[in-house]
Amino acid sequence: MNLNPKYYSFLILLMIFYGCSSTSRYSSTNDYSKKDSRTKNFDVLEVETGKASFYADEFNGKRTANGEIYDMNELTAAHPSYPFNTLVNVTNLSNGKSVEVRINDRMPQFKGRTIDLSLAAAKKIEMINSGIQEVKLEVIKWGK
Repeated sequence: MNLNPKYYSFLILLMIFYGCSSTSRYSSTNDYSKKDSRTKNFDVLEVETGKASFYADEFNGKRTANGEIYDMNELTAAHPSYPFNTLVNVTNLSNGKSVEVRINDRMPQFKGRTIDLSLAAAKKIEMINSGIQEVKLEVIKWGK
């Protein structure tokens, strides 16, 4: 089958225009009034309450127990026993604010301490001033 070079040129131009076209990013069906849908609609696999603390500057840039480099600006946490990459919704019981974190580190078993949050996660639930806060943990997805 021998096709005309003009036909090939037309196909190439058509592919270029198609590849450069944009798609609609927004639709009228999106509800932008919802806060963060990731943490509001989930099945709870386990619930635990206890005290949360946070860690920041001293450990920033150092290796975590799962081998990642700790970034205090990411939404991560350390837990004494949850598997790595477990997703946990942490709620500050004094103000009701919550944040979804991923377990990527271990923590020493301080008496009465349940979870150690990154600085970013602690800011999200407004516990920076108190340093230690009573929280509720809700496991959303178990890590592997």
